[in-house]
Amino acid sequence: MSQTQTALLMDGVGVARRIVEETAGKAAELARRVGVTPCLATVLVGEDPASVTYVRMKRARCAKAGIESRLVSLPATTTTAELVETLQSLSRDARVHGILLQHPVGPHIDERAAFEAIAPEKDVDGVTMSSFGAMSFGLPGFASCTPGGIMRLLDEYDVDLAGQHAVVVGRSAILGKPVGMLLLARDATVTYCHSRTTDLAAIVREADVVVAAVGRPRLIRGEDVKPGAVVIDAGYNPGNVGDVDFDTARTRARLITPVPGGVGPMTIAVLLAQTVDAASIQLGLASPEQVFSSSS
Repeated sequence: MSQTQTALLMDGVGVARRIVEETAGKAAELARRVGVTPCLATVLVGEDPASVTYVRMKRARCAKAGIESRLVSLPATTTTAELVETLQSLSRDARVHGILLQHPVGPHIDERAAFEAIAPEKDVDGVTMSSFGAMSFGLPGFASCTPGGIMRLLDEYDVDLAGQHAVVVGRSAILGKPVGMLLLARDATVTYCHSRTTDLAAIVREADVVVAAVGRPRLIRGEDVKPGAVVIDAGYNPGNVGDVDFDTARTRARLITPVPGGVGPMTIAVLLAQTVDAASIQLGLASPEQVFSSSS
């Protein structure tokens, strides 16, 4: 690819729309067969404006997909023990098929303890250690939604990962680490980097696939992108700015995700799809092996 050629934009909006339409069909069929509407319970701690907006958007998407949305709002003063009890109660509720804990939850809360209070079969956001283990060992389980969305987007654009050098910039427990495991499962050679990696640019220059997920605006310079590489920008910073210097990177990459409109819509679409899958398993209409083999 010439360095003056413009990369093809990976349309997360369009792909996500199709996933939501397919999910709505599955939800309708489930309701027809057993008279149950899949239910996603979202737990929101406090009134962080960004979180409130994000939860409202997710609830609107649920309505489009034929999924019941239950919102559990807790005060900002909620303790770890109180949040854990709420999540355990939802885990025991047979009317709830998926649970989403909107994060961040505040520095006074042990977020990991809260995540682990979610029953694995209802962990449709893929945040528990059980889900991470499933992703790492290739076992049936729910993917973390953003990594799962990234993999579906790569599949949509026929990116063959076998033997490719994938560089993941970021090491969070629900994005950087799991997406590396999913890429490894597709036979990519994975290098993990982060904001403190020595000579990050040199490593990026060797990457066939770059996944930027560190949360620092334009950390990945466009001139460091290997000509013909695939660039997935999972960062989102104030001003609709990603972790990649988009304008320069798109003159070198073969495929690139825009911010917004790339990874973000895929995250929500996977959340909804996994909620319906969870309902199907819990209602005995499908086995975990059937569900996860068809979504891989």
